[in-house]
Amino acid sequence: MFQHAIVRTPCKNVLNGITSAPELGKPDYEKALLQHAAYINALKQCGVDVTVLPADEAYPDSCFVEDVAVVTKRCAIITNPGAASRNGETAGIIETIRTFYSDIEYIRAPGTLEGGDVMMVGDCFYVGRSARTNAEGIRQFGEILAKYGFSCVEVPLEKVLHLKTGVNYIENNNMLVAGEFVDKECFAAFNRIIIPECEAYAANCIWMNGTVVVPAGYPSVLEAVQKAGYSTLIVDTSEFRKIDGGLSCLSLRF
Repeated sequence: MFQHAIVRTPCKNVLNGITSAPELGKPDYEKALLQHAAYINALKQCGVDVTVLPADEAYPDSCFVEDVAVVTKRCAIITNPGAASRNGETAGIIETIRTFYSDIEYIRAPGTLEGGDVMMVGDCFYVGRSARTNAEGIRQFGEILAKYGFSCVEVPLEKVLHLKTGVNYIENNNMLVAGEFVDKECFAAFNRIIIPECEAYAANCIWMNGTVVVPAGYPSVLEAVQKAGYSTLIVDTSEFRKIDGGLSCLSLRF
């Protein structure tokens, strides 16, 4: 069960966030703030306290706090983002992490790792090898995890930005899978809830203490999650989708 979440308020410069889908247009800043507030409210409804960090105008993508740290039951790991424009974001999270963790580890260059490539399943962490997370980053991450009794499984990515762009574990052996992850052998033992290609964005749901938070506008995914027995909350993330962000990207949950 999660007790805490950390989020960062979107900055005005969010309009210049990294995107692979410029055809969606730039985020509407005021709308992004409203959606972020609704996201915080959803987390609170799931029974966690939420630490809200101030906007950081130096980093357009800084609201995506998931990428700069991995938080586990026994330690926190400060990452080394593979996107050059995001590399300095880690400095802004360390002080907050120290208020919750005494054991803090670091991914060092030339290793790169972003939290969006890390999916926790119990004591096992699946890690996507992507354009943002390299082999050296995964090697360091695996060594750190082993110190604390965790295991690590590398998952090569073929198309998507981050691992959790297309696969997310929602506990109880259930996993949302889309696109290239539908047939991945490493996920064969799970009950895979297959997301239709037209709603692939909504594979990025988050489990929060028995409730699954689902992005607004994806009825097939919502129905599938509810049929799997979960209560659900819906949060609109349309403005964050424009800069390659989803529900999991917006918080650290522990």
